[in-house]
Amino acid sequence: MTVSVKQPDRLSATLAFEDPSAFRVKSLGELLRALGIFRLCSFPVLVNNSGKLMSVARSLLGKRAFSYMLRPTVYAQFVAGENESEISQSMEKMSLLGLRPMLAVPIEEDLGESTGEKRYDDNMEAMLECVQISHSNAWSRDPMMQLKVTALLSPELCVKLTALIAQQPYDLNLLVRAMDGEQIHFPGLNESDVAHFLCGLRRLNQIAEASVNKVRVLVDAEYTYMNPALSLVTMAMMKKFNKDGAWIWNTYQCYLKESRSLLLEALRLSETEGFCLGIKLVRGAYMDKERKLAGKEGRPDPVHKCWEDTNDSYNGSLDVMLEAISKKPESYGIIVATHNEESVRRAAKRMEELGIANDGGSVCFGQLLGMCDHVSLTLAKEGYAVYKSVPYGSVDDTLPYLVRRAQENQTVLQGIRKERDLLRKELFRRLTLRGGRT
Repeated sequence: MTVSVKQPDRLSATLAFEDPSAFRVKSLGELLRALGIFRLCSFPVLVNNSGKLMSVARSLLGKRAFSYMLRPTVYAQFVAGENESEISQSMEKMSLLGLRPMLAVPIEEDLGESTGEKRYDDNMEAMLECVQISHSNAWSRDPMMQLKVTALLSPELCVKLTALIAQQPYDLNLLVRAMDGEQIHFPGLNESDVAHFLCGLRRLNQIAEASVNKVRVLVDAEYTYMNPALSLVTMAMMKKFNKDGAWIWNTYQCYLKESRSLLLEALRLSETEGFCLGIKLVRGAYMDKERKLAGKEGRPDPVHKCWEDTNDSYNGSLDVMLEAISKKPESYGIIVATHNEESVRRAAKRMEELGIANDGGSVCFGQLLGMCDHVSLTLAKEGYAVYKSVPYGSVDDTLPYLVRRAQENQTVLQGIRKERDLLRKELFRRLTLRGGRT
């Protein structure tokens, strides 16, 4: 009688993310900096008031001293640098570790912050420079960059468009013709709105033209009161530029109850319109604001009622995309953008079951620069494509961006205890080794 011996689950062992040796690539200074910053980030009162605290510190110290204080600490942890030389230095180091860049220009606007066409044109130039930096350097293997539509098109118009297309959807061909330079009249918009919309579409067109066949552009999702408009222009860009590959990608926020239906609709649309679909799958960062706004306006809460439901939503959408990729890998792409270890393991296991290559180009993973390195470095070591979301710019330019990201990602910041523990273990190992030599 033959006794079958159950083989250990290789993926569960290699992707347990319990090994502090992942941090051996970090210098002693980097370990100490990360431990200090993560400790501070674990206090919600500091994160919630970080904007005010930074403002007070800047006024007390002065601009130059404040910049000197931040540069070797928070800035160095989460930002790649200010100019192309500094960015290249950071990215070359990442590349040696098997990580890839997803550059992010730290500009964005919300309702009431619109500043006119000149500002939007300047933002476009900054994004075109981002395309150039991403593409022109040796460290840029299959580079990605992030794009916020509201940096190029006013949030007020996006809200208005969202209301209009809920009543009467716009044909994607109409937007594509406008991108090509036609003077299109959009039903429901006044003359001023049409002029601004045409300018915004042409800005988006310029960025897409510059990036196609060079850099994948991942369009960020924002708030539910403007997301349908953002998806509309993103789908129009996909229709025009994603004919032979997924160069323009859209983001799906799985904490929203509607996320699965939106994803299925995007898959259907890509089939009927004949374009490739790239998606960034996230849980989402605007939960508290969405809930407060819905309560204030007397609308149903758009967010899943509990963390478990959000996890189910994320994992279900992940399965849908991986199934589609296994059948037509040339037509679909996904970046599993999460710090959740269980979702990462699930994705890796399904990839193995479906025969999807670790580094085949259709599936990749993404985390924020300066965080979740025990996951990123382990994945890269195992041969997966791993991207880090990398903001860049001056201290003044990146500080508002970092404060917003910290406040939006508080659940992530409060859940970094494991990473802190692994950092401590690696620090203790080094100090013990040093002590043994003396």
